Amino acid sequence: MKKFTLITLFLIPSSLFSEIEILDRVAVIVDDGVIMESQVKSGLENMISRYDEQNIPKPPIDDLKSQVIESLIIEELQLQLANRAGVRISDAELNDSVIRIAKNNQMELQEFINYIEDNGESYEILREDVRKQMIIQRIQRGRVGSEINITEKEFNAFLSTEKSLEDLEPELLLRQILVDSIEEAKNVMNRITNGENFADIAEDVSISRNSIKGGLMEWKKTNEMPDLFINSVKDKKIGYISEVLESGAGFHILKLEDKRGPLVQYEDQWNARHILLSPSTIRNKETTKIEINEIRSRIVNGEDFSKLAVEFSEDPGSSKQGGKLDWLGKGVLAPEFEKVMIEIPVGEISEVFETQFGFHFLEVLEKRNHDITRDLIEDRAYQILYGRKYEEELENTLRSIRAEAFVEIKDLD
Repeated sequence: MKKFTLITLFLIPSSLFSEIEILDRVAVIVDDGVIMESQVKSGLENMISRYDEQNIPKPPIDDLKSQVIESLIIEELQLQLANRAGVRISDAELNDSVIRIAKNNQMELQEFINYIEDNGESYEILREDVRKQMIIQRIQRGRVGSEINITEKEFNAFLSTEKSLEDLEPELLLRQILVDSIEEAKNVMNRITNGENFADIAEDVSISRNSIKGGLMEWKKTNEMPDLFINSVKDKKIGYISEVLESGAGFHILKLEDKRGPLVQYEDQWNARHILLSPSTIRNKETTKIEINEIRSRIVNGEDFSKLAVEFSEDPGSSKQGGKLDWLGKGVLAPEFEKVMIEIPVGEISEVFETQFGFHFLEVLEKRNHDITRDLIEDRAYQILYGRKYEEELENTLRSIRAEAFVEIKDLD
């Protein structure tokens, strides 16, 4: 952690100059700012401590000092950019960040403060260091984020790499029925269609070595499977049964029994539609509520929900679709809307209720527990690609900023 010396400037008689101990000096001039000698010394001490803690050989001190100075120059340039751009971190944001740091260290805030001070450090200096890093991160995102572009081709290529398949794709548990002829395969498909248990059929007719286990195969990732199997079961839901697949071994029918992995997740979702009327300067809350109740009554009495939504709903996102919101999970809509949506039976028209947007009523068309594994895999893949490009672009940006800056390093020895 950085340590800073507080400097008080005041006028002193020249006769006392010989007794003054210089507390700090300008070590580097960086455009409109300066880096003090104390900052360089503190940074150097911290770097040496890290080498000592890790018990690894240190480079020559002059090399370490140069690294520290370059790091401080880059930091100062970014802070100057942030200052010119008006970047500010509020005390509330800063407090939230410090609390998160404490929690990441399995401490409550006061316990964390005590720990810092018991180790001879300053909590106030820590806060300012955190504020500084938050400012730098914000200016970096603003300068770098807009320069990053990930093409669909690049994204799909990444998803198909061996590393991506190994790290992101779930393991799949399959059952297999293998028979010699297409006639037998068709007979198996008929038995499945008629409701017979897949595992029982596998034990009865499959010629594969796993037939004794109801055709159950070992857990495998898709990159460990034959292409024939991958193309059939990838991204399918649990319970999916394939078409008949032909290979050199015979005719296969597969069932996706289960999935597992850190990105395997299921989400309750609702497919709903609604009508919204919002109070305005020409229609107060009472009148708005009366009007929307009249529209609801028309639907309850048999008029078409979609047509009335197109005609009357004031939700610009859904009115043209007949009020449909499509499939949505929890945490997306206003809390009052979500509560009604979750509690109302499918196909029933809700009573009128109020949110911050106005007065609504809704109908849930369908409910489901949806496999969102593929969405999470793609989100994670995008994050990885974005992170790689971000680091590359950030390095280029920082080099450019450094090359364009005025920097004068003082010789203080």
